[in-house]
Formats: sequence, structure tokens, C-alpha cells
Amino acid sequence: MEKEKDKKTDQKNNEIEEDNIKKKELSPEEKIKDLEDKLARAYAEMENQRRRFEKEKEDALEYGGFSFAREALNLIDNLERSKISLESDNDLKETEALKKILEHLNIINKDMVSILKKNNIEPIKSINEKLNPNIHQAMMEIEDNNKEAGTIVQEIQKGFMMKDRLLRPSLVGVSTKTKKTDEETKKEQENKENKDKN
Repeated sequence: MEKEKDKKTDQKNNEIEEDNIKKKELSPEEKIKDLEDKLARAYAEMENQRRRFEKEKEDALEYGGFSFAREALNLIDNLERSKISLESDNDLKETEALKKILEHLNIINKDMVSILKKNNIEPIKSINEKLNPNIHQAMMEIEDNNKEAGTIVQEIQKGFMMKDRLLRPSLVGVSTKTKKTDEETKKEQENKENKDKN
């Protein structure tokens, strides 16, 4: 019985080998088709690589200064902090020296913002805008019944876009409705009940 099994196994192995040999012996037409297929695949791969290279090149040209621009924003922040610090100094308040210093700081700030705009870097408009989590980062809630909930009422740090990419989000304070006390809620309910009775 074992000998019969071995013979059957050997026969199957021989048949598989013969099939493999037949497959290896391709006709000239089949070889040409196989080579054409390989050539088409190689050409498609080269075309894909060319497209990827072009895209990377365009991105490098458009967004190459991205990290430099992000670092340059610190200069604008420091100028703003310096202005606030000088304006709050009691010894300098309402002096000619302070006015001249602030004037020069404002000129530097305007020049820096102008340079950024020339390089397609724009500040994000925030105040009185609806909170957009894609470009704004809410840092705190401020109770304000005059504004719709979710409206930006304070800008802590200015955000910037570089063309269509977020360079830095705006750090903002967002309005929220004031919470009513239990007494106010009771009075409103009583007023409603009185109106319904009348």
C-alpha cells in the first residue's frame, strides 16, 4: 500500500514538473506579449515616479520656507509682548520716549507683516468670527450674553496661514452664554405661568 501511495505521489510530482516545463517553453508570440506587458508596467512605474517628483518639487517651491516662517512668527509675538510691557510701565506712561519707542515698534511690526504677506503668509481673522477648529484653538470661554455662543471675543495669539496650509492656529477666547441661577430660572417660570393664566 505504501508503495502504491509513493507511486501516485511520484506520478503527481512528474506531472507538475512537466506542466512547469511546458509553461517555460513559451512560443515567440507569448514571449513578445510577456515582454510588452513588462515594458508597459515599467513605463507606468516611471510615469508615477515622475509625477511624484513633480509634486514634491512644487511643494518644495511653494512651502519650502514653512518652518522658517513659523519661527519668524515668534519675532512678531515678541514685538507685541514688548509693546504691552512698555505700555504698562508706570514710569514710562505718557512720556515722549515711550511714544517714540512704540512708534518704532509699530513700524517694525508693519514691515514684518508686509514681508510675510509678500510671501503668501496671511494672518487669520478671528475677532467676531465663528470658532473654526481647523484654524482656531479655543483656550478659554468668556461669558457674554450679547454674542452668539461660539463667537470669538478675544485673541490671545494671532494665527497665520501660508497659502492654503495652516502655519499656526489662532489662540482665542470664545463666548458662552451666562448660566442662570436657580432664582432667575424660578422667576422666568413664574412669569411664564402668569402669562399663560392671563
